[in-house]
Amino acid sequence: MPSPKERAKKISEIASEAAKAMQNIEGKAEAAEEEKAKPLDEMLGQAERAYLAYMDAQKQVANAYRENERLIAKSYRKAEENAKAAADAEVKEALKARDTAIAQALKAHTDAIGEAGKALQRAKADAERACQDAVDSAWKKREDGVGQAWQLRDETIEQAWNIYSKLSR
Repeated sequence: MPSPKERAKKISEIASEAAKAMQNIEGKAEAAEEEKAKPLDEMLGQAERAYLAYMDAQKQVANAYRENERLIAKSYRKAEENAKAAADAEVKEALKARDTAIAQALKAHTDAIGEAGKALQRAKADAERACQDAVDSAWKKREDGVGQAWQLRDETIEQAWNIYSKLSR
């Protein structure tokens, strides 16, 4: 496919040929005035040929413009197809990135729920141990307190008997 510069150059050449043909016609018209001695049929034939050459050049210019328009339209269609393909590829990548991000978020969510469950189990176990330790400590203090109370009772009773036995003698 020729570049826009090459097409413009070709159109310029065709236009130049048309201008030359026009000058040729004008030159021949001037020559016709100078050469009044030539027969009228010969002059009409030359004018007709010049006119046909001009019309042919005009057709070539029109064809060149149509070809240029066709090539430009083809170029624009190709650019449009390339832009669509690039956009489709970017959309596909964006969707893939979105799906990956959602999958990672779901995995993080699931992991967080698992960790929260483990933390809950650890907290329950710690609370149970602390409760049991507190209960055990309370029972031990109770037993120690009861033991001391019985010991104090025994000592008090013994002292009372000692005092009673000293008095009774």
